[in-house]
Amino acid sequence: MPDSELRTGLDRLLERTEQLRGRRYGLLSHSAAVSHELLPIHLALAKTGAEAPRRLFGPEHGFYSIEQDMVASVNTVDPLTGVPIVSLYGDSKDSLKPEKRAFEGLDLVIIDLQDVGSRYYTYAATGVWTAEAALAAGCEVWLLDRPNPLGGAVIEGNRRQPGFESFVGAFEMPVRHGLTMAELVLMALERATGDEALRVWSLEGWSRSDDWEATGRTWVAPSPNIPTPQTARVYPGSCLLEATEFSEGRGTTSPFELIGAPGLDAVALADELNARNLAGARFSPALFKPQYQKHSGRACAGVRWFVEDFSRLQPYRCGVEILRVLHRTAAGVFSWRRRPYEFESDRPAIDLLTGDSKLREALEGDDDIEEWIAGWSDDEADFREARRPFLLYPGAEAESRGRE
Repeated sequence: MPDSELRTGLDRLLERTEQLRGRRYGLLSHSAAVSHELLPIHLALAKTGAEAPRRLFGPEHGFYSIEQDMVASVNTVDPLTGVPIVSLYGDSKDSLKPEKRAFEGLDLVIIDLQDVGSRYYTYAATGVWTAEAALAAGCEVWLLDRPNPLGGAVIEGNRRQPGFESFVGAFEMPVRHGLTMAELVLMALERATGDEALRVWSLEGWSRSDDWEATGRTWVAPSPNIPTPQTARVYPGSCLLEATEFSEGRGTTSPFELIGAPGLDAVALADELNARNLAGARFSPALFKPQYQKHSGRACAGVRWFVEDFSRLQPYRCGVEILRVLHRTAAGVFSWRRRPYEFESDRPAIDLLTGDSKLREALEGDDDIEEWIAGWSDDEADFREARRPFLLYPGAEAESRGRE
């Protein structure tokens, strides 16, 4: 493991666990919330002799991040510690927000979730909704912060519009928001760091310009299909394929980096995408066979997405271009997802992901999408100003603020 000067919120708490003495606390976390020694958070706390949590809460994919997407987790008992685990991702929309009784007997809720920096990654919604419910139940909330693997300087994409709220669109922000989890929670709840009920254990040694490699930390998959930092980099774009019947590479060893379907012309697709000269990206013809989910057991043709220069990459723009090319060149294969998506069946999945209907309507009407893309700059600029009061770390337009 490389040496790193970065210290996460968990690393800092592990040095001050006396503050947990006498506390009846619950812990919302998952497999990527590890210490600098790569111990899962609850085991790292136990190693210090700290007070044990009374309850564990698991987001989508479960407390141990072992369930596939949109697979319900159940309330159970932690096999390693015997502590009850409460699922915050069940088989209905109602299961996504904890009820008041989930916090009975607790006076503190600790949240430590590794986000991937994209609006539709569901841990952010779970973190915000849990903090909101815990505060309403009279609990104190501690946010143990972690780096945004996409960095904190770049903002990309359109803001989600009113009427398109969902689990993958809980916040009115661009797809690539450049916030850490703690910053996002503070902004969503419109809370200041001086709020005694909401305490941030901030990062030390992190700047907004840092990519994942700059942190020196070992990558631990926060969910089953984000196995590498490279996956996180393309996710803001290739996640859009979830709204289609094309495979986004789930069921392979390269989820979100492989895109395709049976019957595509892999060479022509790669040539068409490369001809668009998308900054920092390169596409290579690929054949693959998903072992589960879309097109399971069938040979798919498509492309593998390589990131040649992350500093120049616009992953969301790349995802939009992929959809545009597929809609135009693979008309006989292209179709939108018609099954419910994250418990929503009244609006198309693509509208939930993009945060409005403009992309879908433009593609279906063979209209130009350049005006919609050009409008992102206004949304990005507006959000850059809106997020400023909640930024905790230096770099870009941020001013370093007092923090825990």
